[in-house]
Amino acid sequence: MHTRALGQGLEVSAIGLGAMGMSMSYGPNPGDRDDMIGVLRYAVEQGVTFIDTAEVYGPYVNEELVGEAIAPMRDRVVIATKFGWNIVDGAMQGVDSRPEQIRRVADGSLRRLGVDRIDLFYQHRVDPDVPIEDVAGAVGELVAEGKVAHFGLSEAGAATIRRAHAVHPVAAVQSEYSLWTRDPEGSVLPACAELGIGFVPFSPLGKGFFTGTVAPDATFGSGEIRARVPRFEAENMAANQALVDHVRDVAERRGGTPAQVALAWLLAQHPFIVPIPGTRRRERIDENAGATALALSADDIADLDRLVERIGVAGNRYDDGGMRMVGL
Repeated sequence: MHTRALGQGLEVSAIGLGAMGMSMSYGPNPGDRDDMIGVLRYAVEQGVTFIDTAEVYGPYVNEELVGEAIAPMRDRVVIATKFGWNIVDGAMQGVDSRPEQIRRVADGSLRRLGVDRIDLFYQHRVDPDVPIEDVAGAVGELVAEGKVAHFGLSEAGAATIRRAHAVHPVAAVQSEYSLWTRDPEGSVLPACAELGIGFVPFSPLGKGFFTGTVAPDATFGSGEIRARVPRFEAENMAANQALVDHVRDVAERRGGTPAQVALAWLLAQHPFIVPIPGTRRRERIDENAGATALALSADDIADLDRLVERIGVAGNRYDDGGMRMVGL
């Protein structure tokens, strides 16, 4: 696994690992905690040095899981976690990025992760009631105290990124980006390129859609995140299957898998892009890492660049409430 640089000299593996699904959102949670710890450690052994979590995943238990897993190999891992939600009785009750809340979350995350410094601390969603300058300043204080190494933003718009960066350097922006979610291309990626900020696509495989393993007639339980995503409604999935079929054709020509093609396409967009696909399985760690060695031609990349324009995407990436919280 080769490495890439995000902003502020933060070096990480070219493919990271999103740990959220080990605790929530993708069907029944794994019953064997030790197995998930094993998967996390296996990822690090394979060269995946960038692990993403958040206090809201669980909530709290995902940070505890990641902390226990990486304890024997702390010096080999860059840990990213997040603040910004108001969690009441185990449920999200809107956003909260007041400086005092940011400090409380940092202290809790440090304790649950079992570390003395958070490598990358993202604002999970922009809080419209707290000026981003105050948020950046609060994280800057934590950096000065040695509790945080780098500041990040998630799903922020370009203007917000610029305002935050003017107060304290932003090392990375994390937002959804994949073959069927192209929103960052308009203004966010150009801002990152201009300011020297890394970009971290979450859901780089379209919440599993571009693995090619989601059947067109698949159904999702009420606890599944995809049950609330319009793109995974039956009619939309049937329409969107044409996207996967095309990616599968490219994969067959190049001797890879659809997931590897989707990740390789992302890696080809900019040298500062580091996707964080999630998984619970060792074989998927290997498959995702293999994307770094998959050779897409310039024609392949140009073809995939135009995929959505040619075929279109049926359904939004979030429900209406979720869409109102992105790009602020």
